[in-house]
Amino acid sequence: MELSRIPFDSATIVATLPDRPGVYRMLNARAEVLYVGKARELRKRVASYFQKSDLGPRIRMMVDQIASIEVTVTRSEGEALILENNLIKSLAPRYNILFRDDKSYPYLMATGQIYSRIGFHRGALDRTHDYFGPYPNAWAVRESIHLLQKVFRLRTCEDAVFNNRSRPCLLHQIKRCSAPCVKAITPEAYGEDVANAKLFLRGKEDDVLRVLGERMREASDRLVFEEAAILRDQIQTLSRMQQRQFVDTTTALDADAIACARANGITCVNLVMVRNGRYLGDKSFFPQHADEHANAEILGAFIGQHYAQTPVPTLILVSEEFEVDELSALLAEHAGRPVLIASRVLGERKVWLEMAGRNSTQALQQRLIEHGTQEGRMTALREALDLGDHAARVECFDVSHTQGEATVASCVVYDKFAMRNGEYRRYNINGVEPGDDYGAMRQVLTRRYEKVSRGEGVVPDLILVDGGKGQLNIARDVLAELGLTDIPLVGVSKGPERKGGMEELIVNGRIDPLILPPDSPALHLIQQIRDEAHRFAITGHRAKRAKSRTTSTLEEIPGVGSKRRRQLLERFGGLRGVASASVDELANVDGISRKLAERIYQGLH
Repeated sequence: MELSRIPFDSATIVATLPDRPGVYRMLNARAEVLYVGKARELRKRVASYFQKSDLGPRIRMMVDQIASIEVTVTRSEGEALILENNLIKSLAPRYNILFRDDKSYPYLMATGQIYSRIGFHRGALDRTHDYFGPYPNAWAVRESIHLLQKVFRLRTCEDAVFNNRSRPCLLHQIKRCSAPCVKAITPEAYGEDVANAKLFLRGKEDDVLRVLGERMREASDRLVFEEAAILRDQIQTLSRMQQRQFVDTTTALDADAIACARANGITCVNLVMVRNGRYLGDKSFFPQHADEHANAEILGAFIGQHYAQTPVPTLILVSEEFEVDELSALLAEHAGRPVLIASRVLGERKVWLEMAGRNSTQALQQRLIEHGTQEGRMTALREALDLGDHAARVECFDVSHTQGEATVASCVVYDKFAMRNGEYRRYNINGVEPGDDYGAMRQVLTRRYEKVSRGEGVVPDLILVDGGKGQLNIARDVLAELGLTDIPLVGVSKGPERKGGMEELIVNGRIDPLILPPDSPALHLIQQIRDEAHRFAITGHRAKRAKSRTTSTLEEIPGVGSKRRRQLLERFGGLRGVASASVDELANVDGISRKLAERIYQGLH
């Protein structure tokens, strides 16, 4: 239920609020969202801002700016938690502690096929497969996959490759795969390896070692010594890896340990993830707007935002002691089971928490070093371009295409001494003559800054465009048409020799190009931002081009509509797999007749 905005009167507004769970938004006179919060009882929570006299200076400053309040009523406090998290991420209110984590957490996946494949997975989960995790990063997943290949020799190849092999691959030769693709192992034996791998991932290493030991003795009794030797090697490898890689634990427990460290205006929160008693790794977060908040508030904000979109473990360990009953109840409602948040712990739990503390301190020290370097670069850039002492936000544009095909433009953002990946944007360029870089640049700049001209976006302190005078003139004309003539504008040209370090800066309003020394910190920052814009543009261009070519190739075949095209691509793992399939294999796909299979085969060869 949305309540319409009315002239601000705290008493009147509070009186209209229901005693139900929901989310509230504080807005200023310009309708900018100052703060987003959740509440078990909206009326009681919102009233507390205007009735308490012990508010901190930051909250008092926020309350003084409130011009209106909007609320959304939810069915439960757990639903309010999810909505609050989504609004904080999309609106980025200046009085909320912001934890940005744009990527979903990765999982290790074991497919539900007879010859199961293990692989990396990120995104929605499919009930037909088994998933283990989440892991803190992609490296941790790949490390686990590497271990499973060593011990259990499970396949990692895509189905399109698996279904079309006539002889074992290199992984079989180096004893990392049992070659089920050529039936070098029976489905039953492979299934046992898969089952043992799943037991291991669930933290039951002792059960796996016991099963492998029994199989080794049975093989020895049957005088099948080669099989017994393979099982012996598996046991030895598993034992060594178990001792080396995983935290010693007595229970197959799911737990997260969270610690906070602060220095010189920077805050770091480190998350250590333990699943089924196995230490999977850690991840560090650097929140925004955390300067004036206590460590306990920062940890509470992290827990609320992080677990709104991530599976909640049974146990959460925190480095600061604070009131957690309400938060525990909220997470329990969200997870559908009890969740314990604890700070005073002993034994292995204390080891995990201390590990998170050391990690947060180490990550903070590294960030301080990087921050110092970036701050020096930004200072040099301000001086080189005469930007003013408070310039911080730089936006850079690049255009990528192949002979006019699949044109994509990118915009990357550098702000507060770091690249802001969450604010990157790609633009598919349409209605422009193929190869017209000027037209593409005009379109992307117009689309980017139309909203800014209406007061709906953030105004950058500097705009960079990858290119020379032509691109700069286009950018200048677009900004003039939008009434944004006060933004400094620079074209980054590769120079006559097109070598790194020899760039020419075409500065708007300056006759001659500005050439900075190759060792200039300002030039290094410009190169960093320009290279990131180029990388982001070309990645999007390649994906668009590949999709276009895949789609157009199959679209040209009569009788292959969108549904059949999707079935073919999913069945064979992509266009290359479809092209390598035989007529008989194509005809086995639902909806593909023998005649159509022959037509597809001829169309792709």
